[in-house]
Amino acid sequence: MPPVHPSITRRPLHRRALDVQVFAREDGLFDVEASLIDTKSQDVPLAGKPRKAGEPIHEMQLHLTVDSTLTVTAASSDTLWMPYPDACADHGDAYARLVGLNLLKGFRQAVADRLGGTAGCTHLTELCQILPTAVIQAMAGSVIDTREGDADGNPPFQLDRCHALRRDGATVAKFYPRWHLATPETAQTAS
Repeated sequence: MPPVHPSITRRPLHRRALDVQVFAREDGLFDVEASLIDTKSQDVPLAGKPRKAGEPIHEMQLHLTVDSTLTVTAASSDTLWMPYPDACADHGDAYARLVGLNLLKGFRQAVADRLGGTAGCTHLTELCQILPTAVIQAMAGSVIDTREGDADGNPPFQLDRCHALRRDGATVAKFYPRWHLATPETAQTAS
């Protein structure tokens, strides 16, 4: 997709980089390592001291262990770079409150309830919000069956979770015909 105004000169101001990596452990569990890094393209004063362009304003990490049902069994955080060193990392082990939550069942709301506002760090709490879909991507096709559905006869996990994979849509009709829900419109295009 081309930039909105490709002929206008631009200069970078800020970059936020998010990274999530998921690792299979030999004990059957999975480690999730997520990071958020904010940098500026110019020097900025922070807490009375200059922060050089390119040095992180924030560099924060979440560490989770999840089981095959995507329930969090262990969780912690690290704050490596922060604007206010005497205060930003002073949330103790607040992110241990993620233990017991399931990434597939109300995770985002539970994170907001447990760690929203002053109960946690805004940036780490925001980072939590991308974990469900990132971990699902890691598990798709191995831990989560993306072809046949579950033993209870439910369709594959990803169906009806985005516009492209609507059960009444053409993509599902073509790639997941068993799970397609025909409508008058899709029945006409299929014939």
